[in-house]
Amino acid sequence: MVGKQNHTEKKKHFNVSKVKAISQMALIGQKSGYTEPRPYKCTECGQMFITKAQLLIDQQTHTDEKPCECSECKKIFSQKDGLVIPHTNHTGKKPYKCSKCAKTFKQKSKSSSHERILMGEKRYRCSECNKAFAQKSDLTVHERIHTGEKPYKCSECQKAFTIRGNLTLHQRTHTGEKPYKCFECQKSFTGIGGLTSHQKTHTGEKPYKCSECEKAFSTKAQLIIHQRVHTGIKPYGCSECEKAFTTKGQLKIHHLSHTGEKPYKCTDCDKAFKEKYILSLHQRIHKGEKPYKCSECGKAFILKAELLVHQRYHTGEKPYKCSECDKSYIDKKRLTIHQRTHTGVKPYKCSECDMAFKLNANLYVHRRIHTGETPYKCTECDKAFKRKSHLSVHQKIHTGEKPYKCTECDKAFKRKSHLSVHQKIHTGEKPYKCSECDKAFITKRTLMIHQRIHTGEKPYKCSECDKAFITKRKVMIHQRIHSGEKPYKCSVCYKAFNQKGNLSSHLRSHTPSLPV
Repeated sequence: MVGKQNHTEKKKHFNVSKVKAISQMALIGQKSGYTEPRPYKCTECGQMFITKAQLLIDQQTHTDEKPCECSECKKIFSQKDGLVIPHTNHTGKKPYKCSKCAKTFKQKSKSSSHERILMGEKRYRCSECNKAFAQKSDLTVHERIHTGEKPYKCSECQKAFTIRGNLTLHQRTHTGEKPYKCFECQKSFTGIGGLTSHQKTHTGEKPYKCSECEKAFSTKAQLIIHQRVHTGIKPYGCSECEKAFTTKGQLKIHHLSHTGEKPYKCTDCDKAFKEKYILSLHQRIHKGEKPYKCSECGKAFILKAELLVHQRYHTGEKPYKCSECDKSYIDKKRLTIHQRTHTGVKPYKCSECDMAFKLNANLYVHRRIHTGETPYKCTECDKAFKRKSHLSVHQKIHTGEKPYKCTECDKAFKRKSHLSVHQKIHTGEKPYKCSECDKAFITKRTLMIHQRIHTGEKPYKCSECDKAFITKRKVMIHQRIHSGEKPYKCSVCYKAFNQKGNLSSHLRSHTPSLPV
């Protein structure tokens, strides 16, 4: 019995030694980089090998022969090298120390890779795009971008991934598993990366700083995306149009503009959205939720970005500066709108007429000329208006309020813009010049109306007949012919007229001394 035991032990020792020898031979065969044919073929999987040792190792994966057993957990391995790594999990030992920093590792290969990263050494280079990597595994994953290979497939939805880790994270969307929990707020995450990024919101840590500006970020990925603002790189191009984007997520959202798809629907109203995040923000309108409150004035906002812009009213900060002039703005949107005054770009075009606008809001209001919609109604009289601002000005007729006073004369105005125009009468300023003739005008609007004489444009059409007019006022006067309206009455003989000019001419017949 004892002899049999000794024989078994010897056999086991022989197997371990044999496997170790095979491992070393295989390694030598791989490093030598032989170019001659691979003569050793596996009968099970058909794979070819340079050395017989490599074939023997492969055959062990088919026979499930694993002669090396861990004394702690009884797990068995085909090679002694495979036993060493899990064994350190039980002992907690990390025998390989980085020579550059104090970090330790369980595996020598991990320590070597770590040192290469610190030294900036990238020995593995892609043959397609020349990009270099510190680790061979990173190169292997990268090469799949060029080949399109996605070997890891989800059994639930057939979605495929370039790396196993991404598949594991994806599968949790089906199972609902979120194993990584934040101890500060109990929020859970599918991956450790999501948890690590989230925890920085509690600590306020932003270790990744931009070398171009002073901005800092909680993750390296956020910094890389931000740096594209400075470089102008937009690596994600749309296959349908010529647009390009800084992130893959932006491209995915853009694709929906071609398909018209809006998969995220609100349960409270009929609205639908391209992004789940936008839907969640929209739902705050129904809930009345405004989580972001200003510490200065108490005003609350749905979005954090809205609060940040609002706070600039208190601080006076205007970080967005125009490169053409000295003007600066509190947000990028206002700067973009302003820059259109220099470029002359009017991206919002009316489908009914040839008019174009710098702002989408102005186009929206303009369309009411064609539809006849006047949603803003006066509570004092029957008048209605296309714009809320026009209603506000009109209501001052009822109150008699004229808050804007001229410092040169006694005139007062309901609108600040009317005062500004009036003051140019005193200064003689006429900044808006016609490019066709020598005429100049106080306001841009009067120049635009004047230019219609040269272009022949008559955008205001009568709904009763085919006549068209340069200004809205002229079409309104003309329509009185059809309606029979005569709002201007003579105080002497009570004769009525459809135009104020006609009444003025008539009044001269009662006062012959006045020039006709």
